[in-house]
Amino acid sequence: MGLSEITLNLPPWVDEFLQHQANSYPDVVAKMSLVIELSKQNIVRGSGGPFGAAVFDDEGTLISAGVNSVVSSQCSIFHAEIVALALAQKKLGTYDLSSDGRRRYELFASTEPCAMCFGAIPWSGVSRLVCAARDQDARNIGFDEGPKLANWAAELEARNISVTRDVLRQQAVAVLTDYKTAGGRIYNPGNVR
Repeated sequence: MGLSEITLNLPPWVDEFLQHQANSYPDVVAKMSLVIELSKQNIVRGSGGPFGAAVFDDEGTLISAGVNSVVSSQCSIFHAEIVALALAQKKLGTYDLSSDGRRRYELFASTEPCAMCFGAIPWSGVSRLVCAARDQDARNIGFDEGPKLANWAAELEARNISVTRDVLRQQAVAVLTDYKTAGGRIYNPGNVR
């Protein structure tokens, strides 16, 4: 691969896994259950960190899925949310998921966004963010989530992006805890204070 090229590939198991899942998800719990299962499978299969994400349209159709691929891709920006957003944008052929307001897309994440993913959310065009585990839950097992506004959810709401928190939080926290207990790699940058 040349210096002017970057490739984003999900681990091979993701496509196979998704083939055995529903195409449409009727409610918030069903959507989040899929995302948490992606985060769990990512660690069970040894392909990345304990984070999953997905983009759904307003009818509950799965548009894209993402899992944390930082270590396997050797790229610090390949967080689950970034991967799911990038794949949705490629699939839909647009950098703006708001589609000029014609259609609404939602981002579901197994954990609240880190500082980088928080910054990507308004730029993506999604109309809603739904999270399971809290930022502090990721910090509790050793991940550095970066400097983020204390009132980050209100900042997204001010940009007309609704935020729902704590959906199946305990299930998502269990995945984080399992990762830590199993000796999962905590891949913070070397200069984090």
